Order: sequence, then C-alpha cells, then structure tokens
Amino acid sequence: MVEAQRSINEISEHARREIFLALASEAAACSICPAMCERMAVLSERNGQVGARVMFVGEAPGRQGGDRTRVPFSGDQSGQNFQKFLASINLSRSEIFITNAVLCNPRKASGANRRPTAVEVANCSDFLRRQIEVVSPRVVVTLGAVSLDALRRIQYHELTLKESAGKIYEWAGRLLVPVYHPSPQVLASHRRESEQLKDYQAIRRAPRRAEKKLLRDE
Repeated sequence: MVEAQRSINEISEHARREIFLALASEAAACSICPAMCERMAVLSERNGQVGARVMFVGEAPGRQGGDRTRVPFSGDQSGQNFQKFLASINLSRSEIFITNAVLCNPRKASGANRRPTAVEVANCSDFLRRQIEVVSPRVVVTLGAVSLDALRRIQYHELTLKESAGKIYEWAGRLLVPVYHPSPQVLASHRRESEQLKDYQAIRRAPRRAEKKLLRDE
C-alpha cells in the first residue's frame, strides 16, 4: 500500500479525480451484499476532496443520516455530534474526506439501523482500500471499532479501540488515530463528550506530525 501511495501522489489532481469518480460509479453499481441491494453506496464528490490531508472512516451510513442526505455523518444526531467535535479542533468538512467501512446502509427487517456484518465489511474492503489510495491522506481517523477493524483487513494492525482511542500510530505509511463513534448511544454508554473532545486533540496534532514524518522520510 505504501507503493500505491507513492504512485498516486505522482499523478495529476485531475487524473486522481477521474479515478475517484470511476470508483464511485463502480460502488454505485455494486450488488454483492444481498441485504443492501435496494440501497446505493454513499460515495461521491460530496464525501470531500480527493487529496485531503485527513480522512475519516465511519461504520456505515445511517438511515436518517448519510443514506438520506448522501453525505456521511450528516442529517442525524451522530452527524451533529461529529460536526461539534470537528469544530472543537477548527477543522471543517471542506478540509477532510469522510467515508464508511461499509458504503451502504445496513438495516434490520424493522427498518432500523444495524451493525454491518463481518461479511459486509469484507465485501466493502476493496472499496475502502482504493479510497485510501486515491485520496492519499496523511492521517486516517477511524470512528468506532468497526472501521478500526476494517483497516486491519487492508494492512494488519493489533490496535483495539479501548486501548488506542485518542492516540497516534503509524499505519500503512500514514498516521492513524482511532476515536470512538459520535453516536448518541456511544456518548451515553462508552465515551462521554468530554472524553471524545480530548481524543480529537490527537487529530489536531496528527497532520503536523505527519508533515515532520514526511520530511524525515525524504
């Protein structure tokens, strides 16, 4: 994956954008997961800028969030919380790219959101790998355990959310910052708002550390 990072950085911004648009079209036509064939992948230019320094990876689009708005982490309470956390470190959506480990919304028979299965995460793994390659962020931020586990399928790591949240690690030639998911349920039962705000300070520091790492590597 490090070699892919080097090669993608050598092509023009226009070419990278064309690669991304082709990838988004491929994802839109995907029908691998039987339970999601009625829904479409949330992946387009509305996810953010190709070439963003920081890339966020969530779990899956929410029924009232990304699946409805076509923008990850928007339109629901998780999106509002995420926006608050971004603002706390003076980071705007225009500066980032945001996607999910699973690009389509997983639902129960009742219509409620559900956690994506391991098979669904595996089915979407190649789309995630290729997004990381074409966006080529210096920093990858995982939002929750599902996305942290999804990165393990791309390049192995031994990190766990409980032990690693709010810390900076090297991964696949980039920096990785695991944080908790910004859903109301997680805030109520696993990681309070005050703790998540502290975790985001690592995201604030990571781009500068990545620049120093890049200079050392050169």
